[in-house]
Amino acid sequence: MLAITSHAYRPGVMTELSERTKANMDVVLEQTCRQLPHGGDHDSRRFIAERLIEAAQAGHSTLGELGIVARRALAELIGKGG
Repeated sequence: MLAITSHAYRPGVMTELSERTKANMDVVLEQTCRQLPHGGDHDSRRFIAERLIEAAQAGHSTLGELGIVARRALAELIGKGG
């Protein structure tokens, strides 16, 4: 499960990430990391998770939106050789 900060930033308002958003982030992280050897090492998983958290805090909470973010993070990792 993701270690998720409990609050998302919205201009002028602090709101908690919904349980659905947290669940979507978990699903997307697991699906994405399956593409890495042995499900990804700690640093790789953390890199993708941080990108997912940033996206969720910016209001992107659907599986589709989070999936795009995770795939971009994965491509960046692979491009770095890591």
